[in-house]
Amino acid sequence: MSMGNMRALVGLGLGTPLLVLTLLGMMLIPLPPLALDLLFTFNIALSLVVLLVSVYALRPLDFAVFPTLLLVATLLRLALNVASTRLVLLNGHTGPGAAGDVIEAFGSFVIGGNYAVGLVVFVILMIINFAVVTKGAGRVSEVNARFTLDAMPGKQMAIDADLSAGVITQQQAQARREEVRQESDFYGAMDGASKFVRGDAIAGVLILLINILGGIAIGMGQHGMNAGDAMRVFSLLTIGDGLVA
Repeated sequence: MSMGNMRALVGLGLGTPLLVLTLLGMMLIPLPPLALDLLFTFNIALSLVVLLVSVYALRPLDFAVFPTLLLVATLLRLALNVASTRLVLLNGHTGPGAAGDVIEAFGSFVIGGNYAVGLVVFVILMIINFAVVTKGAGRVSEVNARFTLDAMPGKQMAIDADLSAGVITQQQAQARREEVRQESDFYGAMDGASKFVRGDAIAGVLILLINILGGIAIGMGQHGMNAGDAMRVFSLLTIGDGLVA
């Protein structure tokens, strides 16, 4: 599909539905390891770009698309989690490279030759992500949304007072009212997006448990792996999958 056709689809309002359908297809259709590597690499690059833009944005409205982008990135992460879980459970018995080179590289880096220590470090990282980062970000978004919405009447009254005093023109007053409305919409959307991300964190923990427990059971029950090999392979794949997603 050419760039012109893609722009036409986006202009018709079909960009978001097609993106959602693509993510659903990733959950239902088995992906080869190479495609999974490319998608994980894109996901990491997208996360870095969003982080840098968020850090250097001077005002919230400079990155007003952030709540929507956060939801799309979360859906992408969930789709990649489901796709990688399918590969881990289906092909994990073949070795650490069953779900692609990216997952194997991340898992090997954290484990560092000692599976027990690597698993403990990974659990600590998951606790920090869920109990500190996710809950803290959700609380910050909730408080910001509450204070912004509470301050809206005062801001509107200040705009009306400046307009009555002749400090600003009618056009400037309309622009400031629109900015106040957009700011309230932004913080309201961020409050909702933070709850979505919190649910994603819980789903991620459950998927990791399914990966390691289900993988060990399938490896030993269906493929005749001994307990040590099954624990070693599926621990590496689970840790790599959890980190890269």
